[in-house]
Amino acid sequence: MIIDIIKKRRSVFPVQYNDKPISKEIIEAILEAGNWAPNHKKTEPWRFKVLQGNSKDALGTFLANKYQEVVPNPKNIKIKKLLDNPSKASAIVAICMQRDPNESLPEWEEIAAVAMAVQNMWLLSTELGIGSYWSSPGLIKYMDEFFDFKEGEKCLGFFYMGYSNEDLSEGTRTPIADKVEWME
Repeated sequence: MIIDIIKKRRSVFPVQYNDKPISKEIIEAILEAGNWAPNHKKTEPWRFKVLQGNSKDALGTFLANKYQEVVPNPKNIKIKKLLDNPSKASAIVAICMQRDPNESLPEWEEIAAVAMAVQNMWLLSTELGIGSYWSSPGLIKYMDEFFDFKEGEKCLGFFYMGYSNEDLSEGTRTPIADKVEWME
């Protein structure tokens, strides 16, 4: 049942990944799941850029250099993390959004549609035993210096993916009854 996959979904971080590669066919299937997200006015605003191999290292170098450039007192531990995380992932998907050029709907609706696409991707990743993590560092506002974006396109974060040997913790939530108000 889908509810079991929803409850099993976790953030699995790059430090938890092993060296097992994810095939192109599996990545394509995960992206296809994202393509079926709901979206108002059928704008399909999600755009994805898949990084593997040397492009992951190039991303890490870019992020580490940009961090040192824009942060007054950069921390060495953060620089190392920015450099290392991309190389630990089997694949990274840059989560991008193409704004409707006619602005026929509010931007938040397109951002929500992209988020739903990522949720679909995350759920299929979970079903396939692939650990995933959505990272939205402050540095994404500089990604137009790394990627060649079309007009109106921007980066909303990175979807790190990799297999993991670690046992994941059980999820917890407070009761839904605490968050719902029934009105008649």
